Amino acid sequence: MAIRKKSNKNPPLLSHEFVLQNHADIVSCLAMLFLLGLMFEITAKAAIIFVALQYNVTQPATEEQATESASLYYYGFKDLATVFFYMLVAIIIHAIIQEYVLDKINRRMHFSKTKHSKFNESGQLSAFYLFACVWGTLILISENYISDPTILWRAYPHNLMTFQMKFFYISQLAYWLHALPELYFQKTKKEDIPRQLVYIGLYLFHIAGAYLLNLNHLGLVLLVLHYFVEFLFHMARLFYFSDEKYQKGFSLWAVLFVLGRLLTLILSVLTVGFGLARAENQKLDLSTGNFNVLAVRIAVLASICFTQAFMMWKFINFQLRRWREHSAFQAPPVKRKPAVTKGRSSRKGTENGVNGAVTSNGADSPRNRKEKSS
Repeated sequence: MAIRKKSNKNPPLLSHEFVLQNHADIVSCLAMLFLLGLMFEITAKAAIIFVALQYNVTQPATEEQATESASLYYYGFKDLATVFFYMLVAIIIHAIIQEYVLDKINRRMHFSKTKHSKFNESGQLSAFYLFACVWGTLILISENYISDPTILWRAYPHNLMTFQMKFFYISQLAYWLHALPELYFQKTKKEDIPRQLVYIGLYLFHIAGAYLLNLNHLGLVLLVLHYFVEFLFHMARLFYFSDEKYQKGFSLWAVLFVLGRLLTLILSVLTVGFGLARAENQKLDLSTGNFNVLAVRIAVLASICFTQAFMMWKFINFQLRRWREHSAFQAPPVKRKPAVTKGRSSRKGTENGVNGAVTSNGADSPRNRKEKSS
């Protein structure tokens, strides 16, 4: 009787597939604990800090809005717990998009390892940029930012926010914080980690700065503008991965990228350099959230200008690299002149050429090899 040998081919517990399949389950269980905590009176007070927005105040109805009172929010230390919970939600959504959308496309397209990671990055970011851009635009319309740009600096400090405004900023901070553990979950290459840490850090720095300095109106406008341009870039890269002939999207993105940088500088200087500089109250007051002093204004403008200059420098290097690759691809091949020997006719030259023109690889062409073999 033959004895079957047990196979020792066990899947490694720390493989890339195992991590991707199980990290979302662990995170979802952790998020469910906070939701289940709302069902019990003992844990409800602690769980609600993670799930619901904190620091709400009721503003009484005015003559212009005599119908009902408005519920507004300000920020505090408890927002860190809310950001942590929605960071878990962002990790779960990231895993869902990866498993049910991007992985299925990758199996059909058969990308290389380099294109595979870049396709996943662009797929995730394009979905986020589209959602955040539409959400931010709806807030701009509802707050009448487009019809009245003076709202960007008028009645500063903007220490009270609507529910949509505060939830937008909480979601932005949660998303970019979730990108840090995703570097491990997605097994990002070591050479790509510094680049991603730089732009994740820049997002967190500027979003948190606008949130803490009560510049949420200006921050919202600049984020929507920046997200729209970045969405076009990642969509152009997705189309390029599907077919390398689609390169017109990069040209459109290049024009809008430069315009986006100019608009960012114009709006920043107009708001911080002119609007806030002419405000009556220019005293530092932490209790009311007033940071409208000269040192803070200089620091804000310097940070924005440095970031825009850094992005333009990266943009110019990207365009120069594409131009060099395009020029090298369209460069005609160098033709070699055949060596002419004495005492022989031009018959050998016509064998390696086409209609008297010598080719660079005529001696190695399949047709000549066939003639020699015959």
